[in-house]
Amino acid sequence: MKTLKFREQLASEVLKGEKTATWRLFDDKDLKVGDIVELVVWETNEKFAKVEITEVTEKNLGDVEENDYEGHEKFQDKESMLKSYQQYYGDKVNFSTLAKLVRFKLLESQ
Repeated sequence: MKTLKFREQLASEVLKGEKTATWRLFDDKDLKVGDIVELVVWETNEKFAKVEITEVTEKNLGDVEENDYEGHEKFQDKESMLKSYQQYYGDKVNFSTLAKLVRFKLLESQ
């Protein structure tokens, strides 16, 4: 089964139904609509939920629009967004980096 890791704070947002989307760069899991994915807390490696991917869109980070933020945490501006993803993925990330915008629905919490 495919897995995705979330920081502890974001995991709690998923469980509350506030977070229903994630953006992933350099997708090594080939995430697709219909995939059932196990979610794991990044800090503890503890499984906390299963979700089904309901929508996948690909676009450059610089092309992300307001409606792409639905179900996703907000950033102060595009520069803040870029800095956040550079913290996760390194300095190779720029506004031309392809992002996979993934929407999901919670199937079960664990």
